[in-house]
Amino acid sequence: MAEIKFEIKETIGVLAESSKGWTKELSLVSWNDKDPKYDIREWSPDHAKMGKGVTLTKNELKKLKDLIEGLNL
Repeated sequence: MAEIKFEIKETIGVLAESSKGWTKELSLVSWNDKDPKYDIREWSPDHAKMGKGVTLTKNELKKLKDLIEGLNL
């Protein structure tokens, strides 16, 4: 299995933190030297390990923002 390369370009914000120190973050991440995309996933405290997540383009993030704004919370 090929190694996945990543570079966190910017941590936009932390959404939650577990008791073990893992954080769920919204970040801008470059995967395999490609253009950075918005990314929501859990990271270990040193950011060496990650959980499953979702990666979004700028347009997808805008659409998600619109959908969230339409929720009655």
